[in-house]
Amino acid sequence: MIKILTVIGARPQIIKAAALSRAIRNKFSDKINEIIVHTGQHYDENMSNVFFDELQIPKPNYNLNVGSSGHARQTAQMIVGIEEILLKEKPDFIILYGDTNSTLAGAVAAAKIHIPVIHIEAGLRSFNKKMPEEINRITCDHASTLLFSPTKTGFNNLVREGFAINNKPPFTIDNPQIYHCGDVMYDNSLYFSEITESRSDIINKLNLKKNKFILGTIHRNNNTDDQIRLNAIFSALNKISSKDKIITVLPLHPRTSKLLKKNLSKKLYQEIFKNPYIKIIQPVSFLDMIALEKNAKIVMTDSGGVQKEAYFFEKPCIIMRSETEWKEIVENKTAIVADADEQKIIDSYHHFIKKDKLNFPRIFGDGKAAEFICGEIIK
Repeated sequence: MIKILTVIGARPQIIKAAALSRAIRNKFSDKINEIIVHTGQHYDENMSNVFFDELQIPKPNYNLNVGSSGHARQTAQMIVGIEEILLKEKPDFIILYGDTNSTLAGAVAAAKIHIPVIHIEAGLRSFNKKMPEEINRITCDHASTLLFSPTKTGFNNLVREGFAINNKPPFTIDNPQIYHCGDVMYDNSLYFSEITESRSDIINKLNLKKNKFILGTIHRNNNTDDQIRLNAIFSALNKISSKDKIITVLPLHPRTSKLLKKNLSKKLYQEIFKNPYIKIIQPVSFLDMIALEKNAKIVMTDSGGVQKEAYFFEKPCIIMRSETEWKEIVENKTAIVADADEQKIIDSYHHFIKKDKLNFPRIFGDGKAAEFICGEIIK
């Protein structure tokens, strides 16, 4: 029996972990024993604990309850906690997802005591090292033994950084193996898409009509904390929704909601909350988010995960960042990088509104990435 220790801490990681936990439960329960460590990086009830029940993930065996703080303090506390658990549990591998501080802490803690690291979502690059996530993902990749990239672009990034394609086992941190395996989030989207039909009522609850509303998410610090950027984004959303009379649904984290009053101009703030076409709501569950994505006309976001999910459900996406790790969706012309440029956001919206048909080829795998990963771990 192989023992793996899965580290999660932020909402997207909890969701991604569901795919692997489901594959283990359904097909590999006699071969893989999974121990789950929740760092507590996201501690809001709606953004963390509720997902374990909704996504059928085993409850964490450990919770470090680190909470929110500066990058250095938060990461240091996680390293200490994860190392203690690794020394106690002695797993064969540690599983890390994505690019959060939990990912970085797990990689550092494990590599220092020679426990092999498996990185899921390896090779993704924004090529902007001012992003903390970019530092986290690069560091984790170069401390890993098995690296699973969801896209061909990610795989090629690893090759460019010196990872060999044809290494022979046994694989180690000095002799790693890289894979192009597809995306575990695509596994999840296929699996949970049907479940939303019976388990989510958010479309009716918000009185929305299919393909008649915009779904927007804004959470990145460089957008929410920057007055110029935040005003540009919300001015664009305000103009689009009021001029075209199209409902714009914005599930906002409580922190972002507070920053609207602080960082938006008084005039724009008042206009936003008087605009009958803008619906600002609390963060939603994963199933509700899928329902919103499936039924939206256009998605506008600064979230990497939501960009992908828009593609999974064949929705055009306006990316409110200066770059994206998911370059394929831009190259495929189903997404536009508009940054926090008010006019470009508006122009991108009108571009997609005029487009009759977009093509969404399968670039994220066959929906069985988690099974492939489990098989390679066993091998």
